[in-house]
Amino acid sequence: MIMAKQNTRLRVVPKTKAKKQQKKEVSFDGDSFFMRHRSLFIIGGTLLLLAAALIFAFSYISENYTVTTVYVEGNIHYSEEEIIGMVTKGRYGSNSLFLSLKYKDKSVEGVPFVEKMDVSVLDPHTIKIEVYEKALAGYVEYLEKCMYFDKDGIVTEISDERTEGVPQVTGLSFDHVLLHEPLPVEDAGIFRSILNITQLVNKYNLSVDRIYFGKEGNLILYFDNVKAALGTGDNLDEKIMRLQYMLPNLEGKSGTLRMENYTEETKNTSFEPD
Repeated sequence: MIMAKQNTRLRVVPKTKAKKQQKKEVSFDGDSFFMRHRSLFIIGGTLLLLAAALIFAFSYISENYTVTTVYVEGNIHYSEEEIIGMVTKGRYGSNSLFLSLKYKDKSVEGVPFVEKMDVSVLDPHTIKIEVYEKALAGYVEYLEKCMYFDKDGIVTEISDERTEGVPQVTGLSFDHVLLHEPLPVEDAGIFRSILNITQLVNKYNLSVDRIYFGKEGNLILYFDNVKAALGTGDNLDEKIMRLQYMLPNLEGKSGTLRMENYTEETKNTSFEPD
């Protein structure tokens, strides 16, 4: 029997025992964690306090600043009810503080004849609305529209309706009218005369319907059925001041009040019935 030679180079490697894994112990140090993230906790706490303060302030203002009484001043073209409706419309329109901030030193857009409105808080439930209307000297009719212009003759509003307190001006020649542009008349100085007349009739509590500029600058004011012929505008202040005493005596009559030669010394006037 033939025996195999033993390979002396081979060696048996014994199995090694599996080492037991040692569990790592993890400990949580609360103090060190807070110290490392302290800034985040401070910011988060501050934001929560701020949010809570805002919610409280909003709730307090909403409940304690509700408008129940409104005073309106300076309105001519619109009634008090219309002005109140314009101001208090929309969200938070019944909150006095919100309205005072919304209308503080801010022009009003989309409201004809009104430049701006200020709202002041008299008490948590009471506000005062001050209306600042555009300074209008008069209006002309063109293409069946009322073209309102200011002291410089610039057309500021175009409307289908006649506004009480603003006189119609006739006798001017122009071939077109553009909004926010001056009326194209030959003598732009006429607008200063129109504004002067408007201010004088308001000063003496007169309601003039129409101002007519005739040939050579002859001026006629229309009051219902009475026409006051004032001439070329000399002594205009004295003539219009005199009108406030003469017109009541002509109520119900129709004709022309001649005041072309009126002066403070002569007081020369006459009335020609139609």
